[in-house]
Amino acid sequence: MSRDDIPAFIFYTRLNMPLEDIRIERIRKLKILKEKGLNPYPASTNRTHSIAEVIKKFATLSKSKKPVVIAGRVMAQREHGGAVFIDLGEQKEQIQIYLKKDILKDQFELFLETADIGDFIEVEGHAFLTKKGERSIEAKQWAMLAKSLRPLPEKWHGLTDVEERFRKRYLDLLMNPEVRNRFETRAEIIRTVREFHEKQGFLEVETPIFHPIAGGALARPFSTHHNALGTDFYLRIATELYLKRLIIAGFDRVYEIGKDFRNEGTDAQHNPEFSMLECYAAYWDEEDMME
Repeated sequence: MSRDDIPAFIFYTRLNMPLEDIRIERIRKLKILKEKGLNPYPASTNRTHSIAEVIKKFATLSKSKKPVVIAGRVMAQREHGGAVFIDLGEQKEQIQIYLKKDILKDQFELFLETADIGDFIEVEGHAFLTKKGERSIEAKQWAMLAKSLRPLPEKWHGLTDVEERFRKRYLDLLMNPEVRNRFETRAEIIRTVREFHEKQGFLEVETPIFHPIAGGALARPFSTHHNALGTDFYLRIATELYLKRLIIAGFDRVYEIGKDFRNEGTDAQHNPEFSMLECYAAYWDEEDMME
């Protein structure tokens, strides 16, 4: 197997190349882009379709040969002589990009010279099916959108260290699909909770996070100082007290999904900053609330 047949992330792993050396190499490639008068971090893109849209409309696009412009992160790269195949990812979708030397000419050499796995790029081309039936885009041109200066975690093992996963949640989300699914499930739960309370006649509100007293629950608070007022405040440990004031003010039913802060122990299941739902209804007792 030649160097060209080995994806970059495996190549670096096999060489045990230090992270700083990889970073220095990528900075060198960044300088090449700048020396050629190319902006490696442009403020906009000419994207016409998301990758998901291309996949959804693939039959129509491949038949019409209509050019599309897509953007995403380079997730894998395979070199074969005068051609390069890359997997371009966006959100949960990926599509194969076919870069051919005969078509791209100088841009093909520029890609080999400056692009890495982890980079965000823009690709213009048309949709087609390979002989193996894989949906692909044949590139007519490409451009760098954001040059990555650090490599992605090694593909085959992902990001497994619990400490690193929780300290670098962006990498955890990128490399572990089940974590992304958990975020999406949480968002769906929040939407459902809001729909339920609205149907029950509850009003969603926001109440103060700074409290003059640490009340509403038995927990150790975080404290802070307001310079302009010359007063100490506490980050709330519960939303309870201000929600009850709204009931006193004449609102029959209120609820809040808000951040609370408790200056206590932390582990993989407990965080000192967390979200809580609280709701209150006038004229209800505990039986009504449970129902």
